[in-house]
Amino acid sequence: MQAIDAAASEPDRPFVLVIEEINRGNPAQIFGEMLTLLENTKRRPSEAIELAYRDPKKPDERVHVPANLYVIGTMNVADRSLAIVDLALRRRFVFIDLDPQLGQPWREWCAKRGLSEENCAEIEARIGALNAEIAAAASLGPQFRVGHSYVTPDIDETVRDGPAWFRAKVETEIGPLLDEYWYDSPETGRKPKRRSLPA
Repeated sequence: MQAIDAAASEPDRPFVLVIEEINRGNPAQIFGEMLTLLENTKRRPSEAIELAYRDPKKPDERVHVPANLYVIGTMNVADRSLAIVDLALRRRFVFIDLDPQLGQPWREWCAKRGLSEENCAEIEARIGALNAEIAAAASLGPQFRVGHSYVTPDIDETVRDGPAWFRAKVETEIGPLLDEYWYDSPETGRKPKRRSLPA
């Protein structure tokens, strides 16, 4: 309601509400009656409804979701336990895939934290090759590719030895992930792990 009030008070400005891991929740519990109002065709004041849990100070209040309020829900489609997104939720959102990318902004971030251009190039090449293998695996697919968070230094981190830092990431984070991916075929999982390790 705070986001709705803010957007309604400044209709010429865009407002954004981000809901992380939206597929983990029950849409009816997250949005309540607002779920209907999210629809593109229900964004007009004429479509406003009375809420079941109204502000006692505004007993006759009717609410609509302004067109300048954008609701963004993020989800990780690789989460096998959440493969089916609630149809009521799916109907009210457009879906955009975001591919894992290690590009210039990532390189600049890493450079400020001690990784050399050579370190970044090697990490980018190895993660790219690993992701190509994951995407091609019949039991996995593109949604299981490794994202940038695995190979991005923390904001307060200073990397003193790039190859050692990356090797530790592979051995303690990426490697165990690959073991999980290929839990029924350990040898298959070890091959991409070995290829991901720096020389």
